[in-house]
Order: sequence, then structure tokens, then C-alpha cells
Amino acid sequence: MEKPPTFEELLASARHSAIHLEMRDGYMESDPDYVSWREGHRPKDLTADPDFQNWLTWVREASDRGVAIRRARVFSVPESNYIRFEHYYSDANVEAGEQIRWLPRRQATDIAFPGNDFWVFDNDLVLVLHFTGDGESAEDWMELTKDPKIRDLCVSAFEAVWERAIPHAEYKITS
Repeated sequence: MEKPPTFEELLASARHSAIHLEMRDGYMESDPDYVSWREGHRPKDLTADPDFQNWLTWVREASDRGVAIRRARVFSVPESNYIRFEHYYSDANVEAGEQIRWLPRRQATDIAFPGNDFWVFDNDLVLVLHFTGDGESAEDWMELTKDPKIRDLCVSAFEAVWERAIPHAEYKITS
């Protein structure tokens, strides 16, 4: 059986676009960066973390190739600690070439969503992300599909969110 591609390989193979929709109020609360942030540590140099630096490198490389990387987040207000943490770190993502927008959940009631977070590469390949109830990565948490119904639902949901969401530079944490 062929080994599935890594996320790095998926982003590296994107030719023109990579869109990502996040719909949870918390993820991987055991992440050392999040734990440190929650305890009050606010690093000035966010790129010092090797894993985050890898992510920023992948984003820069894709952006430099002309790939538009857009991330939208749908979240509850007042924001959870984890959403505040993501907002803090998002400046570095944007600087690396990601476009990020924020949509409070109350403004998304009329949008049809898939049941899971996802990425769509080049409006073709969908990477469905599965999490446990507490936001940790589930076993076999990455699922790839080219099913046109799933792709169309994901792209439609993302674009509906993107259209009404607030650009990162303009969104201010409320709590």
C-alpha cells in the first residue's frame, strides 16, 4: 500500500491555491506552545519554535510559487483561550504569506458546513481533518478525497465564510 502524502508534500504540490477552514474553538490543548502561552509567555520571536518555523517555511515557499493560501476561522464569541492563542500567532502566518480571516459563529448560521475542518488544494483534492472531542488529532486524522460532492461543499462553505469574514489585521479579540 502506498504511503499517503504528508501535509508538507500536499502544500508543495499545490499549483495555485490552498484553502483551509477551521471550525473548532480549541485544538491540541497539550501543544507545548499553547500551554506556554496559556501560562502567560508571549514570545517576541514566534519563529524560534522549530515546528512553527517549518510551517512558515512551507507557506513562504508556496506563496513564492504563486499559491494563494487562505485560512478562515469560524469561532465562538467570547473567544476561547485557544482562539486568542491562534490570533496571537497569526501575525507570523500572515507575514509568511497566508491570508487569514475571522468569522464569529453567530454570523455563520445560514452557511452549510461539512462536518470537519478541511484543506482544499487547487479546488481538487480535499484533505479532511478529524479531531477527538478534546481537539487532539484522531487516529488516522488525515483523510484525502477527490469526491466532487465533498469538494463542492467544502469550497462553497469556505467561500461563503471568506466573503463575510473579517481580515486578520482588522479583527480584534473581544475578551
